[in-house]
Amino acid sequence: MRSALFSAENLEKESAQPGMRLQNSKMLKIELNGEAMARVGSMVAYQGQVQFQALGSGGLGKFLKQKLTGEGVPLMKLTGRGDVFLADFAKDVHIIDLEPGDALSINGSSVLAFDSSLQYDIKMVGGTGMAASGLFNCVFSGHGRIAITTKGTPVVLNVDAPTYVDPQAAVCWSASLQTGYHRAEQLGLGTLLGRTTGEAFTMSFAGQGFVVVQPSEEPPIQGSGTQQQQGGLLGNLLS
Repeated sequence: MRSALFSAENLEKESAQPGMRLQNSKMLKIELNGEAMARVGSMVAYQGQVQFQALGSGGLGKFLKQKLTGEGVPLMKLTGRGDVFLADFAKDVHIIDLEPGDALSINGSSVLAFDSSLQYDIKMVGGTGMAASGLFNCVFSGHGRIAITTKGTPVVLNVDAPTYVDPQAAVCWSASLQTGYHRAEQLGLGTLLGRTTGEAFTMSFAGQGFVVVQPSEEPPIQGSGTQQQQGGLLGNLLS
């Protein structure tokens, strides 16, 4: 049988070392020898002896936070030995290595998988406050790998000057950065040639670090006024 489909670039990538690696730009392969964490529903194929256990948002505390904030990652634990292939609607997949002392703030919808050695929590983004009804992200720390997704090829901005990003396009950033939340009118973006920009709020970043920006905007979370109030109240408790 002959086809370009069977070219080397489409064949399974093999490695002698367990762990995460890219099968291609849209698919993650985990050579599992123990356990790892992944987004529920992201498994597209697996080989070997692998068990899948749904974990909700990673514990009761995180579950309650997710219900109040709308943020979080619906997780499943992968255990066993074998190869697991993960993807999320053909989004681009990127692997980040966290070293001791690193901390990454990331939009929960962009988390695909991570090593079980990493710790994470749901925290309010500094500077958002009640003006934004609370903006929350997952903050990862520890030593290990995390796989994230972006809609399209992102740009990584070094924050060496005041930096402003549409919050729906911001994928992740250095948790050490100082963040703020501004109405577009405060930045002179309220009108452009007599037309509105469609950008009601903009995030600001300052300090030393990076921001990953994707060329697409995630749809804003739809919620009732009560949920927004709850998110703001929880933000006061978490801040």
